Formats: sequence, structure tokens, C-alpha cells
Amino acid sequence: MTPQPETKPEKDSEQSVAAKLLIELGPLLIFFGVNAAYGIFAGTGAFMVATVISLALAWWLYHKVPVMPLVSAVIVLAFGGLTLYLQDETFIKLKPTIVYAMFAVLLLGGLIAQKPVLALLFGPVFNLTDEGWRKLTLRWAVFFVAMAILNEFVWRNFSTDTWVSFKAFGFLPITFL
Repeated sequence: MTPQPETKPEKDSEQSVAAKLLIELGPLLIFFGVNAAYGIFAGTGAFMVATVISLALAWWLYHKVPVMPLVSAVIVLAFGGLTLYLQDETFIKLKPTIVYAMFAVLLLGGLIAQKPVLALLFGPVFNLTDEGWRKLTLRWAVFFVAMAILNEFVWRNFSTDTWVSFKAFGFLPITFL
């Protein structure tokens, strides 16, 4: 029996997933690597450049920029710029707290307005009841609040290197789980 050649849609799908992961996680991985080698300020600058490149790549591949990476990019550029301009690492450390808090507020606001944001984003993918969307949205909102609090705790109580390590080996795995 001869192996069947891969069909083009599967290959395109795999490339699409890889490209999306690169767009989403590439800037963070670059931040972690450059920070480890050259420190927080070089890491922040590399993070800013990689973020702009990832948005350009998203535009080039999909002719659109996803909303969440765009919002995150605006915050990265603003707080990264302040970090570099003022030579104060506090600003880049605040970025995750602000992003997590914004997501939580957005989700909770949608619940209050009786328009679950997750249903709008993932409705075609998941078949949930209105109650299911409310529960899922509430759980994600609580998750983002907890992540914002955890970021504040870590950056305020530990060294910059510990905070960066926790972002890489704490926040990312927790988010995937």
C-alpha cells in the first residue's frame, strides 16, 4: 500500500495554525530571549519591533489584523515606549495587568449588557446555550482578573528576571491550561 499524498487543505490549515502561533507568540518569545541575553530594556525594544512585524505579517497573510493582537500591540508600544524613554521597567511590567484587566472588563461588560462577547467570537465554533455562554464568559472574566492580580503580585514582590521567567514559564502555561 502506498502512502496517500497530503491534501492541500490540511497543509494550508497547518500553515495557518503555525502562522497564527508565530503572530501571537513570536513577539513574546523574542522578548524572553533578548531579555535573557541583554536585559529588560533590550528585551522591551525587541518586543516592540517584533510586535509591529507580527502585525504586518498578519496583514500580509490575512489582509486583516485580529483585534486582540492589535489592542495588545497598542499597549506594548505605549508602555514599551515609556519603559525605554524613561528607563523605568515598571511600565512594561504593568502591560499584562492592563491587558488582563481590559479583557475582564470587556467580558463582564458584555455579560451586564446581556451580550456575551465569547458567544460573538466563538459562536460558530461551539454550540452552547445562552446559560453556557454566560458561565463560560464569567469563568474567563474571573480568570483574567486572577491573572491581573497574579501579575501585580509577581512584579511587585520579585526581581525583574523572576517576573520575566514567570511570564514565560508561569503565565503562558496557565493560559494554555
